[in-house]
Amino acid sequence: MVRHNNQLPDNLPQLQNLIKRDPDSYRDEFLQQYHHFHSVLDIFRLEPDKENKSLCESIMFLAQVAQCYLEELKTFPQTLVDLLKTHSTTLDPEMRNTFCRALILLRNKNLISPLDLLELFFQLLRCPDKALRTFLENHIINDIKNMNAKQKDMKLNSTLQNFMYTMLRDTNPKAAKMSVDIMIELYRKQVWNDAKTVNVIANVGCFSKITKVAVASLKFFLGTDQQDEEDDEDDSDREVDLKGIMMAAKVNKKTKKRKKKVEAAKKLYTQAQKKKKKPVAFNFSAIHLIHNPQGMAENLFKQLQDGNERFEVKLMHLDVISRLIGIHELFLFSFYPYIARFIQPHQRQVTRILQFAAQASHELIPPEIIEPVIKTLVNNFVTERNSSDVMAIGLNAVREICVRCPLAMNEDLLRDLTMYKNYKEKSVMMASKALIMLYREQMPTMLTKKDRGRPTEASVEVKPKRYGEIVAADYIPGTEALLREDAPELEEEEGSAGGESDGDWVDVDSSEDETEAMLREARGKKGILMIKSSKHEKEEEEDEISEEEDEGEDEESDEDEDEDDDEDEDEWEECSDEEETEQTAKNGEQTLNTAEAMQELALTKIFTDADFARIEQERVKKQLTHHSRKRQLETERSEFVKLDAIEMIYKRRKADKQARVESMQQGRDDREKFGYKDNRLNPHCSKTNREKQKNKNFSMIRHKVRGKVKKSFRDKQVALRKHLMHVKKMK
Repeated sequence: MVRHNNQLPDNLPQLQNLIKRDPDSYRDEFLQQYHHFHSVLDIFRLEPDKENKSLCESIMFLAQVAQCYLEELKTFPQTLVDLLKTHSTTLDPEMRNTFCRALILLRNKNLISPLDLLELFFQLLRCPDKALRTFLENHIINDIKNMNAKQKDMKLNSTLQNFMYTMLRDTNPKAAKMSVDIMIELYRKQVWNDAKTVNVIANVGCFSKITKVAVASLKFFLGTDQQDEEDDEDDSDREVDLKGIMMAAKVNKKTKKRKKKVEAAKKLYTQAQKKKKKPVAFNFSAIHLIHNPQGMAENLFKQLQDGNERFEVKLMHLDVISRLIGIHELFLFSFYPYIARFIQPHQRQVTRILQFAAQASHELIPPEIIEPVIKTLVNNFVTERNSSDVMAIGLNAVREICVRCPLAMNEDLLRDLTMYKNYKEKSVMMASKALIMLYREQMPTMLTKKDRGRPTEASVEVKPKRYGEIVAADYIPGTEALLREDAPELEEEEGSAGGESDGDWVDVDSSEDETEAMLREARGKKGILMIKSSKHEKEEEEDEISEEEDEGEDEESDEDEDEDDDEDEDEWEECSDEEETEQTAKNGEQTLNTAEAMQELALTKIFTDADFARIEQERVKKQLTHHSRKRQLETERSEFVKLDAIEMIYKRRKADKQARVESMQQGRDDREKFGYKDNRLNPHCSKTNREKQKNKNFSMIRHKVRGKVKKSFRDKQVALRKHLMHVKKMK
């Protein structure tokens, strides 16, 4: 091999390349550079605050070729670590960055343990160098993610988490903030998504005296379930039409650019197919993994009362506390009087405060604790001295609280609020009707008979729950649909099953006709028999219906559906007490037999997807009447209260400019074109010069227009003289 001894000492990149190819042949040159490194290092230690480019070049050179001379450079990584630990704050920023990059190179070659390097980098987060902190944060996250890519290293993770626990308590605000950001990012990337990480952030981060650390920790617990990573979203949104690209490559001209495009499309298509084959990752919200939610809620509430943070930070505290109370069903009775002080229409961010009040409600809280909050809300919002939007927001907030704690509403207050169903403003009227629909499904006995609506099978079966009562069903509701004769799935399974299945179903099949009759009687007699009142009352009701239709005819169709429920409400009369008692006894016996049959069915049959679809169809059918609404209101409790559910106001939104332009264009479709009308029989015939002038630019015909102006005698003389002089010159 040809050696270039005269150039190698000054050309480190060339020497580095040659050493990687043949380390043994260039050992002398390497030792020369290694001795040079020690001499430069001694000079640097005399003045560590000054920049030394020669030392930086030597360090990067040694880091690049360290895998070739392991014996000689076994102490080199520790030397760099000691330099950074000793002079971390006094080093020049460029030199400090170079030392860190050299250590990362050594870490990639497994010449330094990851734990030692990560501990060093966490200590370097105290340095007043924002670029370095960002660089180190990205490396720490990627390094831990790569270490856990194939298999999670529990021992290393536990050691790093314990070290992170101490870093969060660091007095340096920048180091503590960067540490909590790293933990949150690792949780978001599903690397450290265990309960230990969550509880470290909950116990240390949320109660940090550094405001930025506390705010970052609170925001972490306000995140939604299964947050998608931005990189994954960008990749998943790309739908590659590989077949079309391949066809275009065959037909069109073969070029290098098109070939690269086809290769890139194949690569993206392969990645998309791999992602589809991956199992779905189910991840709970971090707030579910807290070990002591009651203690955390109490401490956060105490911190909120004692602290003097700005209003936005107080809102974060209220949000986290309300979520803890609602999800874990905690008891924090002092929270409700505190939040009731902020329930005022003029309060800043009042809709969010109403959202927190609803989130902190659940069925286990005594109704007398939440009832003052509802009364304060009604007194301050649902009054005619306020605007219609304020009243509607107040009624929506009351509904959201009652969805989670229906016993908090007393009967007198509920009947007062239902009177707003005939209010002149559409938004208030619809909010009141939504509250009526809620109590129709949960506690219909609290409503007046007219507001209960037309009875359905589901409404008859509703039994108001008492405080603390838990309803445990012995069977799957809706399985009576599988006991009917017209259940095709059941017949197919019975026809195709063997002798063993027939033996299992003897009792149910033999009594199939009786069960069908029994179910029909139960549905017909389970409710109280009603008859319509006098014809005169019905006519009065029809007059009211017509008035309601006139008021809401200009609104959207789905809002008009809500009015139809009250249009067909008739007053009903009960039958005699003796008949009612007799029917109730019969219904009780029939229901008991049906329940036993459904319980046996649930214990002996494996339901298919078709069976579950039929059960769901039966459940929906029970809730419907012959004129039921198309749009059903959401009356089931969810974990978090959506802000739109409180701010939802039924009114026609003001159209933007684009919508107005589209409306104008639609109105012009069937209209004749305005402007000049050409009355010629043949539109393609030639035009006169006068007509052609109308389409010409004015600068083209300006001289002709001026020529028509009447000139004075003096102007004519001047023009004639100019013309004669011009003619004379041309000769």
